[in-house]
Amino acid sequence: MSTVALSPAPLQLTRRGRVVVFVAVTALVMLVAVFLGATSVATDSTGGAGQQTEVIMVDAGQTLWSIAADLAADGEVRDMVNQISQLNALDSAMLMAGQELHVPVD
Repeated sequence: MSTVALSPAPLQLTRRGRVVVFVAVTALVMLVAVFLGATSVATDSTGGAGQQTEVIMVDAGQTLWSIAADLAADGEVRDMVNQISQLNALDSAMLMAGQELHVPVD
């Protein structure tokens, strides 16, 4: 008597099985994305307590440069512009009347 080795049949998914696998993989990817988004936190590079700020309202005709010039020590306007831009996450120097800005307090 001879024995015949049977190889297992290849796995075939039904339409419902493919949908279940797709939903499970999509849910896993979304879960990973939410986890990564929740754990990314912007922190101060110095690790300090953060800078004290006050909120000002932009008047008509004011520019980021003019606001920085009023707040900065002599010759440090460009540094103040950079600080205000970073504090408010500004993409450009364009401001609108009525906009609130956080500015450093001396």
